[in-house]
Amino acid sequence: MDIIVVGLNHKTAPIEMRERLHFPSDAIEEPLKKVTDLSYISEGLILSTCNRVEVIAVTKDPEKGINEVKDFLSFYHNVSKQQLDSCLYSYESYDAVRHIFKVASSLDSMIVGEPQILGQLKDAYSMANKYKTSGLIMHKFFHKAFSVGKKVRTESMIATSAVSISFAAVELAKKIFDDLKDKVVMLIGSGEMSELAARHLMNNGVKEILIANRTHSKAVKLADEFVGRPIVFEDLALFLDQVDIVISSTSSPHYTIGYDDVVRSLKIRKYKPIFLIDIAVPRDIDPRINNIDNVYLYDIDDIQGVVDANIKARREEAKKAERIIEREVDQFDRWLKSLSVVPTIISLKESLEDIRKKEVERTISGLNGNSQLDRELLDNLTSSIINKILHSPLTQLKRQENTRRRDYYIDAIRNLFNLK
Repeated sequence: MDIIVVGLNHKTAPIEMRERLHFPSDAIEEPLKKVTDLSYISEGLILSTCNRVEVIAVTKDPEKGINEVKDFLSFYHNVSKQQLDSCLYSYESYDAVRHIFKVASSLDSMIVGEPQILGQLKDAYSMANKYKTSGLIMHKFFHKAFSVGKKVRTESMIATSAVSISFAAVELAKKIFDDLKDKVVMLIGSGEMSELAARHLMNNGVKEILIANRTHSKAVKLADEFVGRPIVFEDLALFLDQVDIVISSTSSPHYTIGYDDVVRSLKIRKYKPIFLIDIAVPRDIDPRINNIDNVYLYDIDDIQGVVDANIKARREEAKKAERIIEREVDQFDRWLKSLSVVPTIISLKESLEDIRKKEVERTISGLNGNSQLDRELLDNLTSSIINKILHSPLTQLKRQENTRRRDYYIDAIRNLFNLK
């Protein structure tokens, strides 16, 4: 049996195509069972996220299995195969194992080192278990993938540095203040970057978040989500003396915070340091503020520099992660290949055992005494003979399980002993 992967991701398909092929998690039972109903597929799992859609399956014939999965994706989502062909990739055997191990380790993610993908993979595996579309091979494979993902994070520093603007902004704040637990933060703007920054700040336990937006209802909505305090946009300068960190991300053509605003607030706060992060283009905060003592101002270029340096560091760590993955793929591939030998060994033993039992019965029936002792002696004798005969061919067969001659030996034994 072999493992195959058929899918697309952010590198191969635009968001429009990823949306068309998306499988909602609350309706995954039907497509999962359709996959395992395919002629050449025995086990199946579907991983569907905003950045990728992949069908991972176990098949007896990789080429035919891959074609069946492609046909399934085309039919199920009503997308022509011609459209799909330009976006889909497929892997089999060793390459399929390596690909999933890289996915679990977030080496194949849009942001290398992000932690979400491992949880998404575990959720997909949980669904396959729930609807009984996974079996022995999938169980072994995905537990190994989870182990590899954890090992990569433990033995490399791939996930330790900030590689998003919002995350980097919060990491900078931590460097200046060490501990954010007693800090008050003001978010100006309620867009995606502000929301991501709010999440990171909440995770770091900030004391309070003030949120200002030109559309006050948006500020209220975001404040409700993060248990923050909405403030009127036009009055935000009046609250500067109350905050330690300001993150501004608006589309305003004018400065939202001016030089005089910060000078006034510093006097009121008795010159306690204030940290301002301007991630807007054009800038929200007057750059002259950087010349004021006890004020730390970073703009988008400063933070992008941090992000770029961290991305470079992650790429170096990714090389270490690749080496870990290669070792783990080799180990799992040996196990997977050994499975093709096992059925032949079992069949050969069962065939000879069936012959042995029939001959013992025929011999016993011809003996005058037909005693239990006679039966036990004959059983022990014939079992010993069978085991000795089998020892050499089975030892040779096991030795070939990870060589190119494996299939030759399997075919030879099955043909010579007429095994089905």
